[in-house]
Amino acid sequence: MSRLNRVVNEGAKTVLRWLRVLRGDLLTVRSDPLPPSVWLRWVPHGFVCLAAFGLFLGDLNQLQGFGRLGHGDSLLVAAGQCGAVVLALRRPVPALWLSLTATLTGTVLLRRMLMAGQIDGFPWPWHAWGIAAHLFVLLLLVLRVPTRVSVGALALTALLTYVLQGLWGAWNHSPTGQTAVLLFAVAVVLGIALRGRREARAELVEQATLTAEERARRTLLEERSRIARELHDVVAHHMSVISIQAQVAPHLVENPSEELKENLAGIRQNAVDALTELRRVLGVLRSEHPAGTGVHEGVPGPRPDGSATAPHAPQPTLDRLGALVENTRAAGLAVTTEISGERRPLPPGVELSAYRIVQEALSNVLRHAPGATAQVRLAYDRGGLRVEVLNSRPTREAPLSSGAGHGLLGMRERAAMLGGTLTTGPWTGHGYQVSAYLPVSSCTAPVPAAAPTALPEDDKTDKDGTA
Repeated sequence: MSRLNRVVNEGAKTVLRWLRVLRGDLLTVRSDPLPPSVWLRWVPHGFVCLAAFGLFLGDLNQLQGFGRLGHGDSLLVAAGQCGAVVLALRRPVPALWLSLTATLTGTVLLRRMLMAGQIDGFPWPWHAWGIAAHLFVLLLLVLRVPTRVSVGALALTALLTYVLQGLWGAWNHSPTGQTAVLLFAVAVVLGIALRGRREARAELVEQATLTAEERARRTLLEERSRIARELHDVVAHHMSVISIQAQVAPHLVENPSEELKENLAGIRQNAVDALTELRRVLGVLRSEHPAGTGVHEGVPGPRPDGSATAPHAPQPTLDRLGALVENTRAAGLAVTTEISGERRPLPPGVELSAYRIVQEALSNVLRHAPGATAQVRLAYDRGGLRVEVLNSRPTREAPLSSGAGHGLLGMRERAAMLGGTLTTGPWTGHGYQVSAYLPVSSCTAPVPAAAPTALPEDDKTDKDGTA
């Protein structure tokens, strides 16, 4: 018995809690404007206002004609029912109460006429225009409130209908309570379905946006990891040179002191330790892409210069630009080069980034501008290096690409890493331009490099940039 009482008490508490929540939902005057349509903007709002005006004229005519209500009473009821339709555009819950109040007022006035025998066969407690107006109000309400509020509004309407027709009643009328409640239920179900569909679509768009942002973030991290792998190779090379120089230095000095030997030995040991740690980091970074996968900018296969991304291959510099151009030509792209300024060795990071930018830009031309021609421009100045890759308009439609479409992201990361800039977009030749400026820090001395690999004969230019 005690268990049954406990269950009853819990059920009563749940019902009371639900009623309190419903009371808070239905006893409010907060504003909840109907948002504009995506395609039609404010056209639905204008349609509702126009429909409310038409309902007002029809309601007024029915109440005054068939219902034989006075002009003032008919105007009051019609204005309340149809005004609720307009109010529902901004405040749906107060509009519900206004519609029910106007309906109750009209029902009371018409019952008096029915009981007095002044009218016969009038639809009661809901007349046709009142049903239409309340349908609009319910639909506009259901589209913007939670389902529990929609069910509560339907239950409140059904309860009022039952009290008027079932408990109070009238004579000489055509009962419309059951039909009205059925129509109201259909409107509520339809509104809930439309609202659910709209929320599902909004959630889908939100998920798609989050997925795109997450994909872009993941691509950015992958590109930064790839850049880090390449630059770690450069740093590891320098650490190896430091270690060798520290080992050889005592043999280049006659009778070196013990203090000098100890310092040089410490430098060598630190370089060896740093190189060991760098190799461990490189092992972690390279473990994501095994040897021979050829992953480049999210596209499997060899690079335009014909080299795969073997993890232990030396990182390219501008010395290999000629080979890159030749392999790109072999792939079917007409490429010319132009070098201006005093050509000189640059820090490895700058040369690596410049090479990769040219490589990715030429890859994009091959993928997205079939039939176009490309021009690579390198301009040396005292502050750094300007890299430009221009291509003409494609002569045919580009095939569908399986790439991730984030090559420009990688180029921007490389330029930003060096404190440079990168701009992309259409240019006056009705094609596309990729322009990057990579500064050389005044405190960064370029390492000696081998003599540049000669470019093809037709690509050699004078220092002033003329062919």
